[in-house]
Amino acid sequence: MSGKQQKEDVLPLLKGAKIDEALDKGFEIHNFSIKEIRDAIPAHCFERDTLKSMSYVAHDFLLASILFFMATYIDSFQSLTVRMIAWPIYWVCQGIVCTGIWVLGHECGHQGFSAHKYVNYIMGMLLHSFLLVPFHSWRITHSQHHKNTGHMTQDQVFVPYTREQVGLPTKKNDPEGDGPHKIFEESPIWTLLDMCKIFIFGWPVYLLANLSGQPHSESWTSHFNPYCSLYTKKQFWDVIQSILGVATMISILYYASTVFGSLAVIKFYVVPYFFVNFWLVLITYLQHSDPMLPHYREGVWNFQRGAALTVDRSYGILDYFHHNISDTHVAHHFFSTMPHYHAAEATKHIKKVLGKHYYFDPTPIHKALWRSWRTCRFVENEGDVVFYKN
Repeated sequence: MSGKQQKEDVLPLLKGAKIDEALDKGFEIHNFSIKEIRDAIPAHCFERDTLKSMSYVAHDFLLASILFFMATYIDSFQSLTVRMIAWPIYWVCQGIVCTGIWVLGHECGHQGFSAHKYVNYIMGMLLHSFLLVPFHSWRITHSQHHKNTGHMTQDQVFVPYTREQVGLPTKKNDPEGDGPHKIFEESPIWTLLDMCKIFIFGWPVYLLANLSGQPHSESWTSHFNPYCSLYTKKQFWDVIQSILGVATMISILYYASTVFGSLAVIKFYVVPYFFVNFWLVLITYLQHSDPMLPHYREGVWNFQRGAALTVDRSYGILDYFHHNISDTHVAHHFFSTMPHYHAAEATKHIKKVLGKHYYFDPTPIHKALWRSWRTCRFVENEGDVVFYKN
């Protein structure tokens, strides 16, 4: 569809929305209904099997237990070189496996683990508290992310900064136009350091202080503050329950440190925990931050358009351990209650319906990350379709 044709065919349906950036880039705004997409997927893909879901929990904890058991022998090696190699191998592998456990807890929050709400909530509390995630607190805000994916003022995670927020002059008065802008120039070393800071600490800081979420005027917007604007009064006890779950796990870790020593807890649990943080931030960032996809404002956004602003990517063998959260994420955004073990099949049918509006990026992960990190800096203050610029 040419820019002129899109303006004639689509713009009237959008009631005069400002889509100049979409027209300039030749980006087409689809008009599929959610019913069209759902009807293309076999009904059995929406069926949830509690026993099957539990088998994945058993699978992940078995792998984590085997890795833990093997790691208990690492310090028995006399060679320092062997120990220095073996511990990082354990940390990386345990981080990968525990990310899979996190994904299963996330599925509980979406009611995709079981058809029974109480099973989802019990298992979600157990799995996410184990990984220091406030289950209900995050479940509530994550639900808002799914309901508002790609919306500039309603989405909850990796919300783009605007031109004004990064301190640039208006586009009309900006001598560097759409960029690249000198204020974003930095050495590769500095970029890597910035990445390390976000990938190691970004997830806990998001939970504690709403990093990368929508800006709020209150003093402490946090998943650990039941009084903040993220929650309603009815959700107060859900947040308290979540805090108690995390506090219980911290107490267990503290007790373990008094019995086995703090260093043991750090080596066996804390370091793999930070590797889980790495995978969560990396996967989520690349799913929703890409220069080829825009964000929408009110004049264009609807649920199905927002859900399609998601990029599927493959991480190779890690897709297996991460329960395909990365390469079937488009399907997950359209139908979040669908269990992960049906998502690959559903993706095939969604691709047929969406056609060119389905986005899969085969770019190697490290290259995609570098590209997005260097180019996804800000969007314009105005416009109903806005693309990342640098």
